[in-house]
Amino acid sequence: MQLVVARIGRAHGIKGEVTVEVRTDEPELRLGPGAVLATEPAATGPLTVETGRVHSGRLLLRFEGVRDRTAAEALRNTLLIAEVDPDELPEEEDEFYDHQLIDLDVVLADGTEIGRITEISHLPSQDLFIVERPDGSEVMIPFVEEIVTEIDLEEQRAVITPPPGLIDESEAVIASSRDEETGDAASGGAASGDPAEAPKGDA
Repeated sequence: MQLVVARIGRAHGIKGEVTVEVRTDEPELRLGPGAVLATEPAATGPLTVETGRVHSGRLLLRFEGVRDRTAAEALRNTLLIAEVDPDELPEEEDEFYDHQLIDLDVVLADGTEIGRITEISHLPSQDLFIVERPDGSEVMIPFVEEIVTEIDLEEQRAVITPPPGLIDESEAVIASSRDEETGDAASGGAASGDPAEAPKGDA
């Protein structure tokens, strides 16, 4: 099956390098030198990775035949697509490919339905589930073990224990008001359950 593993960003420098928005947990495998990638739009590819390096926290790639900034800029917003065996599993037991997680139902520990995973956003600090709620709105769930407590591929669900305010913003307001009443806010303490203070970890 074909999976989108990156999106090409702006050109970097004058020798054909481009920044890429990584959409895979295994960039060293999917985007390493020698990797041949299909593209969207298809007419842009296939592209063969010649070199790759990390600069200021971003992955830079150079493709065979792309030698200057003009050619690199012409690739901007192109999606890079890898061919992946649908039965292939990551090496680590607690890791998952994006295609295994897309469309999983997201529920609380008591079974309350939150929504459905529609996209995985790979950020430098952590991965995020983009979850579509029954009313059509979206919520972002950090893919960290403190919040996502279980991935059950057989039952096609992800079980979460969100801090107050992550799913229901009104909970965050209530928590903040309570802190002010107790004087916690005056001391500069963050409201308990503030999503910004949620523990972070590797997906």
